Amino acid sequence: MNQVAKKRFFEDVAIIDIAEEGKGVGKADDFVLFVEKAVPGDIADVAVYRSKKNFGEGKIVTLKQASEYRTEPFCEHFGTCGGCKWQHMTYEAQLKFKQKSVADALGRLAKIDVDHMDAIIPSPADKYYRNKLEYTFSNKRWLYDGENRDNEELNMNALGFHIPGRFDKILDVNHCWLQAEPSNTLRNTLREFVIREGYSFYDLKRHEGALRNLVVRTSSTGEVMVIVVFAYASEEEVNKLMSYIDNNFPDITSLLYIINQKKNDTIFDQDVVAYKGPEFIHEEMNGIKFRIGPKSFYQTNSIQALKLYEIARDFAGFTGNELVYDLYTGAGTIANFIAGHVREVVGVEYVPTAIEDAKVNSAINNITNTKFFAGDMKDVLVADFVAEHGKPDVIITDPPRAGMHPDVVARLMEIEAPKIVYVSCNAATQARDLLVLKEKYDTVKIQPVDMFPHTQHVENVVLLVLRNGS
Repeated sequence: MNQVAKKRFFEDVAIIDIAEEGKGVGKADDFVLFVEKAVPGDIADVAVYRSKKNFGEGKIVTLKQASEYRTEPFCEHFGTCGGCKWQHMTYEAQLKFKQKSVADALGRLAKIDVDHMDAIIPSPADKYYRNKLEYTFSNKRWLYDGENRDNEELNMNALGFHIPGRFDKILDVNHCWLQAEPSNTLRNTLREFVIREGYSFYDLKRHEGALRNLVVRTSSTGEVMVIVVFAYASEEEVNKLMSYIDNNFPDITSLLYIINQKKNDTIFDQDVVAYKGPEFIHEEMNGIKFRIGPKSFYQTNSIQALKLYEIARDFAGFTGNELVYDLYTGAGTIANFIAGHVREVVGVEYVPTAIEDAKVNSAINNITNTKFFAGDMKDVLVADFVAEHGKPDVIITDPPRAGMHPDVVARLMEIEAPKIVYVSCNAATQARDLLVLKEKYDTVKIQPVDMFPHTQHVENVVLLVLRNGS
């Protein structure tokens, strides 16, 4: 380790950038400092608590000069909770640095000219914008400084979010600014009830306890879904809690529960029991209804999801006679959204239950020009598949954060669709894929969209056009 890296204290560190995990970035010679709760433009004295060869992690000891971008965090849980890590920065600054992150990724990794990139589209709401939140019950509450860990009367039960890097510790959340009511009232009321009634909270290490998770889904149609996930609860405990929720929150339209005794929290392979109402709620977008079940994927910012899909549609420039492949179609949201503008849409998705949702979403909207197929993308999108369903005029691809598998990118190069609209939630993996595709395609349009205010996450839509003679 070099001499600079051995230092435990640095004076007058200028913060020049912000990292994904919300830490400010500063430099001391060639040594990079990642500083908690620092904002670009700050000048601060920094104490280092962890060092590597070329970088260290630290905390602000004295803020010498506050950045023009700095603002007061609005959430009492800021800095402890793993979410909303950019809320100490003005929203305008957040947009600036998200735009910069997309430009840096595409310019540096894909060697693409980003001068024509459009300005990021902000979210109309920067609070209460999520339509889904999942809370965790735990008997291992995160303790704040000053709380006596040896106090036997200390209530260790928590209902909230995982502490970053600590799978077994849960932050007991008082108020979360991410989801509108009834989310906060429901969570807090439920916590009081189950503690009063003596329910056991789940032990994440021993895998025991009655209560495991609480999932709340809301929609722009006013419908509300609540899912209680039990682990080792008696039938009496289940019925008592579900009855309490039903009686005290009559506006819940879909009240469900799951018994999950696996060692992981995933519910995709678990049976769902409808205690009250149907096993789904509806979302609506441009007059198209989408049925959302307990296991369905749907963009968590409904307002910006509409904007994202409008951009994808407009980038494609449909004339009405196109055959479109919608890759990673999920519940067929994009496929059904554009179906009225094209001749036919062929959707492909890995998760079979999502494909069933996609088919249902077509059916309830009387959409008849969609086809959906389940399977691993690299195994489905082969030459025989294209021969059977036709060469697409447009390919829309919206892969997960890991981007597309190299085999899928290679397949797109073989198919040579005239246009590709690439929707991404990770500009770095998008850039990696674009670096390959640029051999045959020009990047014509770039449009970042902010789906998740106060976080580093940013969606980006790119229009690729096949070059003549490719």
